[in-house]
Amino acid sequence: MASTPANAQTLPLFYKSLAPLSSQLHPTHGLKPRENLAFTRNTHAVPVTVDEFALVQRHYPIVFGLGDNPAPLALIGLNEGQNLYLGADDQWEKGQYIPAFIRRYPFMLARLTAESDDLSLCFDDTDPQIAAGEGEALFNGTDPTDTTKNVLAFCEQFEQAVFRTRSFMEELTKLDLLMDGEVTIQREGLTEPAVYRGFRMVSEEKLQNLRGDQARKLVQSGLLGLVYAHLFSLSLISGLFEKQIAATNA
Repeated sequence: MASTPANAQTLPLFYKSLAPLSSQLHPTHGLKPRENLAFTRNTHAVPVTVDEFALVQRHYPIVFGLGDNPAPLALIGLNEGQNLYLGADDQWEKGQYIPAFIRRYPFMLARLTAESDDLSLCFDDTDPQIAAGEGEALFNGTDPTDTTKNVLAFCEQFEQAVFRTRSFMEELTKLDLLMDGEVTIQREGLTEPAVYRGFRMVSEEKLQNLRGDQARKLVQSGLLGLVYAHLFSLSLISGLFEKQIAATNA
């Protein structure tokens, strides 16, 4: 989830631009309170880390993306571009966990050049939450303020969680536990079942057929708990479908 700013071919979800935060370039900039989460409206899936699984599995289905490097995703909608947890007032539904990927925005750690191994604190300079002469100051002269230090600490913790998540995904791939997902929902009033695809999930059959040493390694490493958090969370898809029906009929 770390990337190269400015000239990058693609940017992470939500980010329209990335600029390194600098006391030279942003001496009077401040961080204003986040008034809404309107920037999340047109997404139905948000990346999550393994550190969040215990919380996320109570609120959203956890699935895995497609491609060569699939990542865990919290489903917040079933149709492309539809966030079912964002109200007309652009506020997140009360009582629902907000993934760290969303709370991190508009900041992130990124490499300033493709060759660099160092990560720098960057931000989306198109986002109005950061503005000159407004909000909590980000710098006191050339020194970062506590606000900036707290943002940096959060982003560092997030990157560490990303590293742990990659290790988890590598283990799932190594054990060949992932399969193409499909969910079929039958409901009174539907002329035919609703079928959703386009994601990956852990195969319970493959999980049950692991060799003893492989299963023991999953248990000892704590990864098996993460797998079951994912599997248990899939039962929430039916509730998400009901939210979609309600939103359609509203």
